[in-house]
Amino acid sequence: MSEDTKVIQYQTQGTCCQMIQVAVKDGKISDVEFLGGCNGNLKGIKNLIIGMDVDEVIKRLQGLTCGAKPTSCPDQLAKCLIQYKNNLKTGLPA
Repeated sequence: MSEDTKVIQYQTQGTCCQMIQVAVKDGKISDVEFLGGCNGNLKGIKNLIIGMDVDEVIKRLQGLTCGAKPTSCPDQLAKCLIQYKNNLKTGLPA
């Protein structure tokens, strides 16, 4: 990955997926990997969001639930990206 690519690792809560790793370059998703979770669905999400603007991903995925759970893998991805954006604003590492 290039120097200007930021890689974020996020420990999920309340989902089958335990960890999400996202690479962001120039405000767009350049890669995402999920540890655990529904493999086919998460591959589909990855293919859909590669190249998408971080804010658009948050807008589309934030608040989605999975069954009776109050969250989902897509919602956790949105939370990861929100944390990333907040860290950028405060000067903390991605």
